[in-house]
Amino acid sequence: MKKWILASVFFAVSAAAYAAATASTPLSQETLDDIAKHETIAAAHTQAAKCLREGKADGVCEGALLPACKGVAIGRFCGMKH
Repeated sequence: MKKWILASVFFAVSAAAYAAATASTPLSQETLDDIAKHETIAAAHTQAAKCLREGKADGVCEGALLPACKGVAIGRFCGMKH
């Protein structure tokens, strides 16, 4: 029983230390830019999904992806540029 309690305390302290270390690490500008690109593309794909859900044609919904992803993604289907 004591081993179980000791193991639980160890894991709790380890998790708290990991959370503190990752929370204090600032993200680079490159990472922040990448996050913004992913969010832009996700929003465009969400809009395309809503469009399809409304029963509109694939061409209409996919066509809306191009302007939404311009400068952020590549291709007809709004793929991520890395």
